[in-house]
Amino acid sequence: MIRLKTIDAHAAGEPLRLVVEGFPSPRGRTMLDKREWLKRHADHLRRTLMLEPRGHADMYGAILTEPVSPGSHAGVLFMHNEGYSTMCGHGVVAVTTIALERGLLLPGGDGATVVYDSPAGTIRARGHFAAAAAAMPSDVGEGSASGAPRESRERRVTSVAFVNVPSFVLRGGFPVKIGTRQIRADVAFGGSFYAIVDSEAAGLPIDTAHLPELRRAGMEIKRAVEAAQIIAHPLEPGLAGIYGTIFTGPPNDPGADLRNVTIFADAEVDRSPCGTGTCAVMAVVDAMGLLSEDKPFVHESLIGTRFTGRIAGRTAVGEYQAIVPEIEGSAWITGEHTFLVDDADPLGGGFRV
Repeated sequence: MIRLKTIDAHAAGEPLRLVVEGFPSPRGRTMLDKREWLKRHADHLRRTLMLEPRGHADMYGAILTEPVSPGSHAGVLFMHNEGYSTMCGHGVVAVTTIALERGLLLPGGDGATVVYDSPAGTIRARGHFAAAAAAMPSDVGEGSASGAPRESRERRVTSVAFVNVPSFVLRGGFPVKIGTRQIRADVAFGGSFYAIVDSEAAGLPIDTAHLPELRRAGMEIKRAVEAAQIIAHPLEPGLAGIYGTIFTGPPNDPGADLRNVTIFADAEVDRSPCGTGTCAVMAVVDAMGLLSEDKPFVHESLIGTRFTGRIAGRTAVGEYQAIVPEIEGSAWITGEHTFLVDDADPLGGGFRV
């Protein structure tokens, strides 16, 4: 009998299942090495936790590892219905919230900063707290000569902001045919590579009623781009391939700049505005000369939740001009689980329908 313990959360509606016990510690000199080790030695556990009957086709997960870089507090690897990500923005928001609220990591000197190693590079996250001011009834009169109640020391992480890896446009206006439509996709990197298309040009509104069509078109666009061109990071060949398709369109909320839905992995749908996807979209908008450095970029999700981005710096990735984006969002812990996997269970390794 295998026991796997997790703490679950969501960030802007997208689930995150953080494994805290029962997973092997991946080996490797780099985070890409550790990811490859998991693929070879523990992928059955990924399937067990991500797929039914313990998960579902749109579940998302993470594990913390030993760091690989000086100054980092931990490594982080993300998983989904198909395999493993190179980076995940909503995952960083959720993992940091869990880690700080539950004391899983010792943060930096300010008590709020956590530096992660990811396959895509170093990620610096910072939690913002709201200190609880409510008095604990049992503490009245204790620890104080005046008899004044003590304040609760528990703190809630109200939001997490993280500085992502440099994000850039690899290929602008890439022609793609879906059905009878000829559209153009911008291929951009935000920790993973995305094909970014205009939803109106694709003839698909960004709403839950059109999710079956969005899933199909998203996978079709991903396959078409990969079939036509090799997609790889100019400095790290291990960061390759289209991770997902992002459909963008006008926001429903006048306070947002764009609305989007990201179809990634094996037709998985991101309920959040997608953190790495937001970085990739910001790189495209910046390349068009439309991204302001004076105000935040607000990205709206399929369900109306939001992430806020800003330009934290500029740099170059090989021959490509890049932005250094910072993304901010909020997460909430939703549960704690002890999953049991019986060797005799024929469906113990998970399944999809």
